[in-house]
Amino acid sequence: MEMIQTVKKMEKEAMKSSGIDFIRLGFALFFMVAVLTYSFLSSGSIPNNVFLAVAALFGAYMAMNIGANDVANNVGPAVGSKALTMGGAIVIAAIFEASGAFIAGGDVVKTIKKGIIDIDAFGGNVDPFIWAMMAALLSAALWLNFATMMKAPVSTTHSIVGGVMGAGIAAAGFTIVSWGTMGKIAASWVISPVLGGVIAAAFLFAIKKSIVFQTDKVAAARKWVPIFVAIMSWAFVTYLTLKGLKKVWPSIVEVLAFLPDEKKPSFLIASIFGLMIAVAVYFIVKKTVANKATNLQNSRDSINLLFTVPLIFAAALLSFAHGANDVANAIGPLAAINDAVMTGGISAKTGIPLWVMAVGAIGIAIGLALYGPKLIKTVGSEITELDQMRAFSVAMAAAITVIIASQLGLPVSSTHIAVGGIFGVGFLREYLATTGRDEILENKRHDIEDEKKILKAYTNELKTLEKKEKKTKSDYERIVDLYKDIDAEEEKIKKAKKQIKIVEKVKYVKRDALKKIIAAWIITVPAAAVLSAAIFFMIRGMLV
Repeated sequence: MEMIQTVKKMEKEAMKSSGIDFIRLGFALFFMVAVLTYSFLSSGSIPNNVFLAVAALFGAYMAMNIGANDVANNVGPAVGSKALTMGGAIVIAAIFEASGAFIAGGDVVKTIKKGIIDIDAFGGNVDPFIWAMMAALLSAALWLNFATMMKAPVSTTHSIVGGVMGAGIAAAGFTIVSWGTMGKIAASWVISPVLGGVIAAAFLFAIKKSIVFQTDKVAAARKWVPIFVAIMSWAFVTYLTLKGLKKVWPSIVEVLAFLPDEKKPSFLIASIFGLMIAVAVYFIVKKTVANKATNLQNSRDSINLLFTVPLIFAAALLSFAHGANDVANAIGPLAAINDAVMTGGISAKTGIPLWVMAVGAIGIAIGLALYGPKLIKTVGSEITELDQMRAFSVAMAAAITVIIASQLGLPVSSTHIAVGGIFGVGFLREYLATTGRDEILENKRHDIEDEKKILKAYTNELKTLEKKEKKTKSDYERIVDLYKDIDAEEEKIKKAKKQIKIVEKVKYVKRDALKKIIAAWIITVPAAAVLSAAIFFMIRGMLV
């Protein structure tokens, strides 16, 4: 009877899960069909308007997959540390991703992301160019969809780069690719996670050294938390100015006439903005922490709470910057196709119609809301355990690494930086635990040696008594006690050895997740490229 009830319960849960999946799919399909219909009807009798409508469908699919996969890096640490609930994270990310895309996404976009192929190789032939961009969009979206199903956070930029490269090679051969640019992108597979991991680990160690390892943690927090949050403010305002506002900087310069007349913000200007905000934040946080100090306990958990609000701001700002930058991954090829269909030519840069921007911005928000939780959980809790301090360090690494890399001209991926930062704090935890672990293991081994000496003494005494020909009553009683003592000692040794194995096996970074994610990073570009080439040949085969 109990088994039947269990089976019924499982069936009920399965039905509930399938029902939710069906609703999600319904919303996703509705958005894609709406985009397809609008694009088709609005383009009227323009030649090749069917291509534009299908490309818009692919762009909507790509945007949703960006939301489902890439946005997890911005809010995952905040959710994993419990600074934000899943629902709160999705709402904040959706609002700021869409805002970043609409406000700072720019009015012009490069048709070929990162300049990885030479559009002159198409010889002005519009049809192969349109097919190539369609293949790039669809292949990148399909790869992201697969990666999300496998719970692997991958770079959407690398996905679209692979898609464009594969379709370009299929359309015009290997000479179309800028292999020097592709080499830099390949270098980012190493540079991004290593830089992110080192910077995140460095900040976490600084927090531990200055606050957590202090006897009076509350007094240390009053001194250092405002400084750390001010540094975060400087980093994020600088990052947001350099990356989030670069596409609308000329408009800002027109309004704020005292700014230098530049096409994009310089590091100096961005730093000055960041410093001004950081000073104001320092005094605000200092006062806030002082007011809260009376209610704080002298414990790590209590100090952790002071990093909650900064983490929420970090998640919002990262989402805004991501929306401003990575919306181009969805709408760049779509804008290129729109321009090619409308003008009959191929341009290196093109304007972004409002409806194209809306496809990217709204698609990212919908994809995040429908399918984002899976990757948010992976990033937030399935790589290593995060609390507010660790998540704060990851957020710091995300901003500072991009700033450093942009000034040095190093190619980096925001996805790889964020995930690398999580690995960094996890490995730091393992490193810090090693010293204490070695001491524990040494003590346990000494205990085992002592127990073995006692066991040997009991065993020798037992042998002596058992060899004795004439045994007294006390001898028999002692023999019985010795058997019990020997069993007890053997049990102690067995438990100690088991504890040693447990301590030795403790890993703060899940190795299976590490292997899976690194594998996914390595194959993203080639997988998207092969898929894109296949789709290009399929499209050409159907139309030629």
